[in-house]
Amino acid sequence: MQQRFHAWLADRADETILRWIFRSVVMVTIAVLAVNLATVQGWIANPGPAATPAEIELGSPAPTLPSLPSVLAPWLPGGDKRLMPLPQPDGAMAKPMTFELVSGGKLMATGTITPGSSENFAAEVGRHSEYIKTVVLNSPGGSVTDALAMGQLIRESKFATEVESGKYCVSSCPLVFAGGVERRAGDGAEIGVHQVAAIHSAANGPPRDEMSVAQNISARCQRYLGDMGVSLQVWVHAMETPHDRLFVFKPDELKSLNMVTASPAPVAGPATGKPRS
Repeated sequence: MQQRFHAWLADRADETILRWIFRSVVMVTIAVLAVNLATVQGWIANPGPAATPAEIELGSPAPTLPSLPSVLAPWLPGGDKRLMPLPQPDGAMAKPMTFELVSGGKLMATGTITPGSSENFAAEVGRHSEYIKTVVLNSPGGSVTDALAMGQLIRESKFATEVESGKYCVSSCPLVFAGGVERRAGDGAEIGVHQVAAIHSAANGPPRDEMSVAQNISARCQRYLGDMGVSLQVWVHAMETPHDRLFVFKPDELKSLNMVTASPAPVAGPATGKPRS
């Protein structure tokens, strides 16, 4: 075999040998990329240790190779060219949600909805419920569980919700927004949705079916939106939109889907009501 191999090399020019080596490298590279993509998409089992979903959220996924459907979705037959990339929050928007009571009975809720945000919100409502009239949202979303709890408390407290002009409420934030007995959006306000995403935890724990978890949270969201009087078409748009994209509703859609139920409130004048406690 060795003699035949040397004879084969002697009969071929250097250029031919280099071309053969280059083609071999390209083929190996393509095979490795194909295996990586199949692993990311779940087409083949990942040999690594099983991870347990620690939280279900509607938020930006960890940086990975983009899934093929996510990249091509706007151009596929029936795809919606209105899909846009997720906003990249920075500053206060990238930090856990904070709450500030301002004049006009407005509770400003700003930032990312993290696990525990619903508890902080409940504490704020407990301190200032008699003064709060409207919860004003500006958030890139986050924890679905906390968003549902916040929206439910808003409805029980009979608060209105609002997204002011030039601000945005996306991902899981519209679940909070849906809790308002009245829901207002200013000119240029962006309200958008996308699919749920499982956030993995490296902590050891019993294996769970991630698809089952996602379907369960999806059912909870649908039931919740129905209870809030919002058209379930909102959730259809969410489930059709890859989790690294965003479906932003047009103003007329917000009204037709009953996401927005009232005109934006007039700008409040100087505070004349009760002082903050």
